[in-house]
Amino acid sequence: MEEEVFKKVASFQYTSEAIIYKGKLESEGVEVFLRDNLTIDTDPMVSNAIGGVKLFVRQEDEPKALTILEAVSTYSLDDSGEAVKCPNCGSTKVDYFTTIQDLKSLLSFLFSIVLLVLPFYTKHKYKCEACNFEFDKP
Repeated sequence: MEEEVFKKVASFQYTSEAIIYKGKLESEGVEVFLRDNLTIDTDPMVSNAIGGVKLFVRQEDEPKALTILEAVSTYSLDDSGEAVKCPNCGSTKVDYFTTIQDLKSLLSFLFSIVLLVLPFYTKHKYKCEACNFEFDKP
């Protein structure tokens, strides 16, 4: 009996991210399995310590899986599904993030920590990876 060899093609900080990519690969006919997802679901704080949720595929499916994963955009998209472009340099390597720069968002964040609830007010911005330019809605 021949032993199957699996290859790690990606790792993610949280299981929810890994499940999205797992679903994409499975829809393309690639058999996938996750490792360390239950550990991280139990205690998300250990994700960085153990290297996150690992996504494995069969060795013979590795090239196909890597091609599929590269085709999935990890950057922000607008409402029509197009990549958000930086108004400063035109790059499409733009991420959406939460910022605490004004007094209202800082007080909301501190109040939320005291009450152990999720913040009820957050301010979001886009940031270009190429030129570090921050901007509001595109």
